[in-house]
Amino acid sequence: MVIGSGPGGYVAAIRASQLGMKVGVVERAELGGICLNWGCIPTKALLKSAQVFEYINHAEDYGIAVKDAKADFTAIVKRSRGVADGMSKGIQFLFKKNKIDHLVGHGALGTAKTVEVTDDKGAKTVYEASHIIVATGGRSHELPGMPIDGKKIIGYREAMVLSKQPKNMVIVGSGAIGSEFAYFYNAIGTDVTLVEYLDTIVPVEDQEVSKQLERSFKKSGITIKTKSEVTSVDTKAKTCKVHVKTPKGEEVIDTEIVLSAVGVAANVEGIGLEEKGIAMDRGRILVDDYYATNQPGIYAIGDVIKGPWLAHVASAEGIICVEKIVGLNPEPLNYNNLPGCTYCSPEIASVGYTENAAIEAGYEIKVGKFPFSASGKASAAGSKDGFVKVIFDAKYGEWLGAHMIGANVTEMIAEVVAARKLETTGHEIIKTVHPHPTMSEAVMEAAAAAYGEVIHL
Repeated sequence: MVIGSGPGGYVAAIRASQLGMKVGVVERAELGGICLNWGCIPTKALLKSAQVFEYINHAEDYGIAVKDAKADFTAIVKRSRGVADGMSKGIQFLFKKNKIDHLVGHGALGTAKTVEVTDDKGAKTVYEASHIIVATGGRSHELPGMPIDGKKIIGYREAMVLSKQPKNMVIVGSGAIGSEFAYFYNAIGTDVTLVEYLDTIVPVEDQEVSKQLERSFKKSGITIKTKSEVTSVDTKAKTCKVHVKTPKGEEVIDTEIVLSAVGVAANVEGIGLEEKGIAMDRGRILVDDYYATNQPGIYAIGDVIKGPWLAHVASAEGIICVEKIVGLNPEPLNYNNLPGCTYCSPEIASVGYTENAAIEAGYEIKVGKFPFSASGKASAAGSKDGFVKVIFDAKYGEWLGAHMIGANVTEMIAEVVAARKLETTGHEIIKTVHPHPTMSEAVMEAAAAAYGEVIHL
């Protein structure tokens, strides 16, 4: 039994069915969870619309004349919802194909090895299972002085389906969610202010990447306030009065909408964890390398355990968990080789150590960097902003990390993840022939730059 049908839950269920197990999945909302319905997929649809609008507005740069283009916010949202609905129906097909029982309702751990499913009318049904995986996901985290009301102070879910486009918006938090929505709303004409508590936006990224995105965002008209904190939001008037503590003193920003994008809170309430004595730490379920909890037969994956809280991570955790259950010998997940992607424009993709983290870990490093301004494909595409940065261990040539910002870099990062998995060295990447002209050549050139062999700089 799997509680939750997000990218952790449904993938675990399908893999379990492939391995010969009888599987049931409890889901109280849409199949596919937040990712397919209110996260990864519909946001990418919104971002694509914004990107197309930007292309049209800059069509003259490509020798094409276009007049009077307008962004139809309602139509953009409608398209996004249609994409999400299609993906959710795809999960329904996969469940039928794999003979997985879809149990509609709220799932909770019961006595012994059971799951109680409560439908929308309050009727309960108890199911027995030898193995139970908790994959209930997460929701928008709320700051104390900024409770989400769904109207003026919203989370990512409401940001995808607003009834009308706001004239202005304050976004609190500049991680992947905050930066993606900042790009989307700014691109279609909303006046956006991005507030970040830490020193740089996208603070988990390499500092050079953060600085590049800040330059790109400012160039596009986004107001950025780093080292700043929203202390309170007054929603009594027609608009919001956002009180922001900045290095220069307190400011009050008048805005229609405040979007809270300050992280993810785990959905761990009301599912029987306390009653079963499941060990927790700071609101997350404690698990071993194969996602077993301290209670036999109960497992947890995805946003309810220690991060990073990413869809592809949850899927990998689900597969490893199930393969261990059936007696296979899967490798524990290497959490230092997980790609992270942010789909604003320019895109960001990274894996492994940042430059500072590698130094702090005691490595002597070689760093190579190749700007897309020197890439023929990037110039032809009109996408010269950004770069690829690679970090190698100077002693053994181990690929410690890679950090990219630019067009389509989220499609390029998998090369690095695979190479690091295979323990590929810098010299091997330099000698790997990359197709020309492509954006991916920048990976080879950056590696060559680290060893003083770069050709096109």
